[in-house]
Amino acid sequence: MWEQERGGDGADGAEDRREGSRRGRRESGGRGGRRTEGREGRGDREGREGRQELPPQSPEEQARAICLRLLTGMPRTRRQLADALAKRDIPEEVSEQVLSRFEEVGLIDDAAFAGAWVESRHRGRGLARRALAQELRTKGVAPTLVQEALEQLDSDQEEETARELVERKLRATRGLERDKRIRRLAGMLARKGYPEGMALRVVRRALEAEGEDAEDAGDLTI
Repeated sequence: MWEQERGGDGADGAEDRREGSRRGRRESGGRGGRRTEGREGRGDREGREGRQELPPQSPEEQARAICLRLLTGMPRTRRQLADALAKRDIPEEVSEQVLSRFEEVGLIDDAAFAGAWVESRHRGRGLARRALAQELRTKGVAPTLVQEALEQLDSDQEEETARELVERKLRATRGLERDKRIRRLAGMLARKGYPEGMALRVVRRALEAEGEDAEDAGDLTI
């Protein structure tokens, strides 16, 4: 009876030892885990070595990368891109070659840029032709392209936009003296590029429609 109990204890002990051994292999990752770690280590080394072996970019490659990155955010003129390349010390001959290629494939189009700029800034900010022309010149757009872009705005459309701008600001000037109202409203239009004569005419008519006596507005200057 005693021997049977001892034999049972021995079997249980052997089973416990086998279970402990299996558990230990699982916790340590086993031989398979060590092999996986080795493969990952070799992959990391190979990746680092591959990156280190990449040759440096040529000036042409750098120029193309810079232009593509800038054009991804928003359209740019040729002058804007040329200035950006110059700031990054790209040689001028390389810059000219890359920019000319971009123009050939349509990635640079100053005429389209100017047309879209005029439409967007007139509609969104209410800018008149004079202010729009100044903005396009500062971006390096050629005078002929500026003129072509501005042709989409005629005097009637410009004056209509001026009336809308005044109507939006008219209420904010109520309570001021007449001359101050006129100067404030006409000055707002002048800052957006509207000619003085048009600005005063639009303001006078807006005040008359409101019931304000603005007959002498034409004598004022802004």
